[in-house]
Amino acid sequence: MAAAPVWSVDPRTGKQREQVAVEATAQEVDTAVRAAHAARGALADRTVRSAFLRSAAELLEGAKDHLVEAADAETALGPVRLTGELARTCYQLRAFADIVDEGAFLDVVINHPDATATPPIPDLRRYKVPLGVVAVYSASNFPFAFSVAGGDTASALAAGCPVVVKAHPDHPALSEFVAATLRRAAEQHDIPKGVVGLVHGFEAGVELVKHPLVSAAGFTGSVRGGRALFDAAAARPVPIPFHGELGSLNPVVITEAAAAERAEAIGTGLAGSMTLGVGQFCVKPGLVLAPTGAAGDRLVKSLTDAVSDTDAGVLLDHRMRDNFVAGVAERAELPDVDAPVTPGAGSEHTVSPGFLTVPAGRLAAEGEHDLLLEECFGPITVVARYEDDSEAGAVLSRLPGNLTATVHLSAEEAAGEGRGAELLAELTPLAGRVLVNGWPTGVAVAPAQHHGGPYPATTSTSTSVGGTAIERWLRPVAYQGAPEALLPAELRDDNPLGLPRRFNGRLER
Repeated sequence: MAAAPVWSVDPRTGKQREQVAVEATAQEVDTAVRAAHAARGALADRTVRSAFLRSAAELLEGAKDHLVEAADAETALGPVRLTGELARTCYQLRAFADIVDEGAFLDVVINHPDATATPPIPDLRRYKVPLGVVAVYSASNFPFAFSVAGGDTASALAAGCPVVVKAHPDHPALSEFVAATLRRAAEQHDIPKGVVGLVHGFEAGVELVKHPLVSAAGFTGSVRGGRALFDAAAARPVPIPFHGELGSLNPVVITEAAAAERAEAIGTGLAGSMTLGVGQFCVKPGLVLAPTGAAGDRLVKSLTDAVSDTDAGVLLDHRMRDNFVAGVAERAELPDVDAPVTPGAGSEHTVSPGFLTVPAGRLAAEGEHDLLLEECFGPITVVARYEDDSEAGAVLSRLPGNLTATVHLSAEEAAGEGRGAELLAELTPLAGRVLVNGWPTGVAVAPAQHHGGPYPATTSTSTSVGGTAIERWLRPVAYQGAPEALLPAELRDDNPLGLPRRFNGRLER
């Protein structure tokens, strides 16, 4: 595998800025993975690793100005957006530190022997242990929150798993800065700096998922790239869990009653959601089922006005820009597809937001319009106008899995009148998060959050956002008949670590 230079590129001009590194060779990937593997023991103490996570947050905050400047130079996402994303990333690191300290994620269960049970129960003690080295594949569109110090890394470290990150080629310099910051935080707590490895290059990413000492992987990116890595993870002599976020259409259903009640507000809200971050959010609404008739016409007019007032923007790289322009043109050429606001190329380096409309009947059966049911990355959505509930249902029945699904209801429908509950039940099999009278952009870091969904949204049933993301990097193990003196402290009767647990069927906190 020949090493090639890794350049930082300005997406506003497409020009190379500076050489950051070189693509990692197979030997360098091996070295990074072995260094991470050797650092496992340093994460065994929960007190140490929670302190490490908090130090990482503090150091990232201390370098905020430098990191935001570097991120903006490589992504053009803007200082306001990036400052907020960095704050979210630091909050997430501290949230996982709190989870580590609490200890409930260990899922401790202890059963004493019971000869009267059928069959008899021996002494059994169960908890969860870290899997080992985790490969993390950074996302392009969230250079902080889904990258080197993002949710996959934070949750893996919280679980006690070292990481090796495959840097995204759209922000290699930022990736180096963040990795160095995490390593400084590790060294403050006598954790080897190899606990966070970083490699660059496509081939390095393939070598990483195949490495025998890598025990699991987390990925955020395209269906094509994610599926290739998922297949590679499954084809190993010892397959490993691959938690991939691949793509999502994020359908929205607007009832006729909701459109009649507040068409203008819904149109404005949709415009804001689909153009947020130049349409580069993984939960951007890409397909909207809106009614025909006067209320639906008002909604489309409101959307037209709001999108027309939205400036052109820069996508993360020129490859994405080219794909967006070509994808929009291909969709716009389909029969019965109109463009009230034409999306596509802005200036030489920007794209203009817009949306397409199509009769929903065109999507209700297999055909050339299936292209409209595929994600198009960038500031575009498709509004499918349906004649009645059965036509809308026919379209929904053809959709693949999604991260989110949204329904907009009238006040009466939200109160239980009409089809509100039926629509929620219809959307639930399609997505990991179902919204009512809101917009999917904005994924709160909260204990109850679920950021995942049926394939191809994700390759597993887990979440990559929220406290339960830690579960991806753990496996349960039970000890039977082990003498107390040989048990891990987490499983001893006297509970020296003060952990929440289920003890002989009783929940103890």
